Amino acid sequence: MNIEKTHIADLLIITPTVFGDDRGHFFESYREDTLKGAGINEAFVQDNQSLSGKGILRGLHFQRNPYAQGKLVRVLQGAVLDVVVDIRKESETYGQHLSIELSADNKKMLYVPPGFAHGFLTLDDDTIFCYKCTNYYDKESEGSILWNSPSLGINWDIDDPKLSDKDIEAKDFSDFNSPF
Repeated sequence: MNIEKTHIADLLIITPTVFGDDRGHFFESYREDTLKGAGINEAFVQDNQSLSGKGILRGLHFQRNPYAQGKLVRVLQGAVLDVVVDIRKESETYGQHLSIELSADNKKMLYVPPGFAHGFLTLDDDTIFCYKCTNYYDKESEGSILWNSPSLGINWDIDDPKLSDKDIEAKDFSDFNSPF
């Protein structure tokens, strides 16, 4: 695995070593000792998976303490534009974001620590997105930020994505008071 630091502290891009031949390919999608060596010391306790058509935007979501979650995200089928926003008030990169394409083809993964809002836009039909979480989901702890908040400056490259009611009603980042 190649683990790459980003301009935002603790946010890591993970690219597995892929072994392939005319039969197909093999790679390690999770290896605890390698991730611990990169500073990911939390235990993963829950796996989640979603299936979405093209143009579905899910996010920007987070969970408040005591249920804040770190996530190891990847795409099994299709492709997404994955976006994370640093919402840690004391961070030098508070309010900054990272966008990356994750796909079944590039096999890249992203480690998103607690204290980030996370979302993704599906780029293909029948996209399967999965992620490991460091804490359990708790409905009362969930929060969201408006996906197209002008102050975040995220280029989703879409004007009218398909959104849930929760994501339509999310707060603009300029009105957001981070719990982190």
